[in-house]
Order: sequence, then C-alpha cells, then structure tokens
Amino acid sequence: MSHHSRRERDVVGEHMQIGEVAERIGLSLRTIRYYEEVGLVVPSARSQGGFRLYTEPDVQRLGVIMRMKPLGFQLDEMRELLGILDALGADDAADRAGHLSRLTEFWTAAEQRCRALRTQLSIAEDFAATLRSHLPAAADSPQG
Repeated sequence: MSHHSRRERDVVGEHMQIGEVAERIGLSLRTIRYYEEVGLVVPSARSQGGFRLYTEPDVQRLGVIMRMKPLGFQLDEMRELLGILDALGADDAADRAGHLSRLTEFWTAAEQRCRALRTQLSIAEDFAATLRSHLPAAADSPQG
C-alpha cells in the first residue's frame, strides 16, 4: 500500500470512520457527534456494525463549521450557510442570485469579525508585552 492510499481512497469517495475524521481535522468525537445531533453534518452512511461513515464532502462540511466557530457564528447561521453552499454546489441551483447575495452577507460578516479579532489580538499582545516589561531579564525564556 503506498503512502498516498488514504488520499486516493478519499478522492474516490470511500468512507472514513469518525475517529479518522476527528484525527484528520482536529475535532473531538464528542464535538462531531454534537454537530450530527443538531443536524449540521450527517454521516453519509453507517457500517454494518453501526459505525458512522463519512465522505470527503462530510469532512469539508465539518471544516466549514470549524472555521465559522471562532468567528462567533451561531448554529442557525452555520446551518444557513451550509444550506447556501449546498444549493450553490447543485447544478440547478434555484434562486442563485439570492444565495449569492446572502453568501456575500456572510463574507462581509466574516471579514468584520476577523478585523475585530485582529484588534483584540493586538490589545492582548500589547498587554503581554507590558507584563513582560515588568519581568527581570532572566525571565526571557519561560520554563514549563
């Protein structure tokens, strides 16, 4: 088996178990199950033993959710955006203009939230630098 086998398997649409998905994208099993409970992501299949089985598009959905969370988007907003992305991904997307308009609103909100986070980070870094300035020179390298 080559070292590319996992990627090749994903591309042809084979399924991954929840543990593999969790490891790959850095979410806990509990978090993935929660997103399933609230309907944000649904495993594409179940194994004969009842294990959740995910495809590459399922993993991509979880990636969208993961990236929305730090920006403070709520579950209903995540659900709406995922629905818009699904609709736009369909060849026969009805109300394409409406979906694109709403997608633009999500993008604008994401940009504004990123700016706010950068401002917060700058303030936090200034605070850390202020604290550092009060430490003696011997404290240059924090010790664990």
